[in-house]
Amino acid sequence: MKTEAEIIEINKKQKEFYNHKKKNLPTRMWSFVREKTLKQIRRDIGVLNQSYDLHKEWFGDLTHKKVLDLGCFSGNNLSLYLAENSKEYIGLDLSDLAIAKLNERLKNIPTAKAIAADFLSETDFPDKDFDVIYAYGVLHHFQNPDVLINKLNEKLASGGIIVSYDPLETSLPIKILRMLYRPFQSDKDWEWPFTKKTYYKFHNTFKVIERHGVLGQAKWYFLINLLPLSDAKKQEIGKKWHKKDWELSVNSDSHLFSCMQLTMVMQKK
Repeated sequence: MKTEAEIIEINKKQKEFYNHKKKNLPTRMWSFVREKTLKQIRRDIGVLNQSYDLHKEWFGDLTHKKVLDLGCFSGNNLSLYLAENSKEYIGLDLSDLAIAKLNERLKNIPTAKAIAADFLSETDFPDKDFDVIYAYGVLHHFQNPDVLINKLNEKLASGGIIVSYDPLETSLPIKILRMLYRPFQSDKDWEWPFTKKTYYKFHNTFKVIERHGVLGQAKWYFLINLLPLSDAKKQEIGKKWHKKDWELSVNSDSHLFSCMQLTMVMQKK
């Protein structure tokens, strides 16, 4: 496992990668599959909007809350919502180019700002006592979850929460696919989808208030799209599968670990 200092060095490479988007062919192919196929599936069966609506619910009333939008790049789907509704908002990302774009979007919100810094660096980012840390597609970028968990605990206010959404590497088909792809990807040094061990480290440190798995049975929706069925019928089947994944993964670890993605809200103990 990498030390905090080693991860900070890796993050310098990650900053360059996201500033210049230098992806090799395998990485571009996987990005296409992820963005054009998986994202389209989530859109078709209602996962995206359901997740964003749930995240807003988990945030609660932001009027008196200090919020960190961790790894937000130039702004995610809920960045402006968080900035406009919280007492204090900080968007944080490694990429100075992306943060410049976000600051332009935040210029009319006096209680909001964006910073280009490494979350792990106390020198670059000393802010703490956050009531909400929003980490959409971020927590899996740290190879050593212990280092990340310690920093999250340090940055959270008493009773503060983390709202996250990350990929899982716990279902056998996806694990095999990622093993085949990993040696060729440009961003392998900071792409670490959650294993069972990683999940349980978070579970044992924070109070997991609620969780949902995504794309368990519903990951096979792409096969339904190959059948000679109407779009309405295909979506009906996909939504039924998603509903099963969403509901069963709340309490069933076995069903959760059959899913491709995980969203949860965790509270500092």
